[in-house]
Amino acid sequence: MKSVRKSIIGVAVLLSGSMLSSVYAQKAERKHVREGNELYKTEKYTEAEVAYRKSLDVNPRSVEGTYNLGNSLYKQDKLKEAGEQYQLLAGQEAKMKETPEGRARLAEIYHNMGNISMKGKDYAQSVEAYKQSLRLNPKDDETRYNLALAQKLLSDQQNQDQSQNQKNEEKQEDKENKDQQQQQQQQKPDDQKQNKTQEEQQQNEQMSQDNAQQMLDAFLQDEKDTQEKVKKAQQQQQQRRKTEKQW
Repeated sequence: MKSVRKSIIGVAVLLSGSMLSSVYAQKAERKHVREGNELYKTEKYTEAEVAYRKSLDVNPRSVEGTYNLGNSLYKQDKLKEAGEQYQLLAGQEAKMKETPEGRARLAEIYHNMGNISMKGKDYAQSVEAYKQSLRLNPKDDETRYNLALAQKLLSDQQNQDQSQNQKNEEKQEDKENKDQQQQQQQQKPDDQKQNKTQEEQQQNEQMSQDNAQQMLDAFLQDEKDTQEKVKKAQQQQQQRRKTEKQW
C-alpha cells in the first residue's frame, strides 16, 4: 500500500508540474504578443515581427500570434511570407467560424489575402478572397469596394489578354504568309528556268522540223529540175531526129 501511495503522489507531482509549465507557456505567449502589439501600434513592424515569432516559439498553434505575425509581415511588404501565415489560419476556418471573434478575424484574413493577390495582379484570386471575406462580414464597405475594383481589373486584364492573343495570331498568320511568299519566290526561278528549257526544246523541235522540210523541198526541187532537164534533152533529141529525116 505504501508503494501505491508513493505512485499516486508521484503522478500528482507530475500533473502539477505539467500544469505549471502550461500556465508559464501561456503567460510567455501573451507577454510576447502584447510586446508585439505595442511595437505594431508605433509602426515598428520589424521589431513586432520578432516579438510575434517569439510567441510562436512558445506556442506554434497560436492563432493570435500567427495572425499578428502575418499583419506585421504585410506591413513590411513581405507579401509572400504574410500570405503563408494567413493560409495557415485559413486552414483552421471551421474552428474559427465557431465564435464571432473568430469569424471577424477570418474575414480580415481573407481581406488581406485579397490585397496580396491584388498587388501581385492575380485579380481572379483577389476576387475570390474578397468574396470569402464578405460572406463572413457583409457590412465591410472597404472589402466591397476592393471587390468591385478587382472585378474591373480582372475584366480589363481578360480583354487585354484576348486582344494580345488576337495580335499574336495575326502576327503568326502574317509570318506564315510571308514564309509562303518567300517559298513561292524561291520556286519562281526554277519554274522560269523550266519554262525556258521547255521553250528552247520547242524551238529546237520547230527548227528541226523546218530544216527537214527545207531539205525535203530542196530534194523535190532538185528532182523536178532533173526531170525537166531530162525531158528537155529528150525533146531536143526528138527534134534532131525529125530534122535529119527531113533532110
